[in-house]
Amino acid sequence: MTAVEERPAQQAGPSIVRPYGDTTGDGMVQLSFTLPIPHDARAEGAALQLAAKMGLDPAMVVHAKGMGPAFTFFVVYGRVNHLVDLSAVRVVEREYPLLSAKEVNLAVRETLRRKLVVLGACIGTDAHTVGIDAILNVKGFAGEKGLEYYREVKVVNLGAQVLVPELVARARAEKADAILVSQVVTQKDAHLHNTRELAAAVRAASWDAPGRPLVIVGGPRFDVSAAAALGVDRVFGKGTTPGDVASYLAHMIRTGWDR
Repeated sequence: MTAVEERPAQQAGPSIVRPYGDTTGDGMVQLSFTLPIPHDARAEGAALQLAAKMGLDPAMVVHAKGMGPAFTFFVVYGRVNHLVDLSAVRVVEREYPLLSAKEVNLAVRETLRRKLVVLGACIGTDAHTVGIDAILNVKGFAGEKGLEYYREVKVVNLGAQVLVPELVARARAEKADAILVSQVVTQKDAHLHNTRELAAAVRAASWDAPGRPLVIVGGPRFDVSAAAALGVDRVFGKGTTPGDVASYLAHMIRTGWDR
């Protein structure tokens, strides 16, 4: 697995801050949650009780709406006394340079002397292809062309709801250099379970040359520092662009990886 470097967040100004609501330093925050009770006066009292136990004092219910006969959605506004120590904040920083499409193509051509094979899919029951399509499709995302635009990259997009054994079998058949998986559905940590299943299946499979592909996952709810814990090579979070992924792939083929 590749190492992801965590560094203290760069900062300017004070190192200790508190939340801002109406005036600087007033500690006001807003949060939302759902309780499994019908919407009535007792439900709003329960929401205030929960807010108090979470440290909001004083707290007020600014929005409450019944969701069917047995649930209520709340928005609560209140003051907290907690402080944030910016010197203790650690962030994952990109350890490779961002490259243009031309530079990525050159890196692939000079290093592999063949096309880089990238297999992409949404696994499990996840049918949200917007993430994987944004990275792979030529139309891309955020003004950047997807990996299909790169002349030295062969893209195989399997789409949605692909079972892990099917994905691994196709990766073997295609002699994939990298497997890209997008996970948007997060109920009951489905994205984490699916990712661990994929990582275990890739490790258990037998691979012909050139060997085990890189396993890369992405989605808006992933912790980008959790690659090692999930058993994958890289985790990309929200806001990732095709250029981010292409540059990472170029970096990995240039430096080599533990196949």
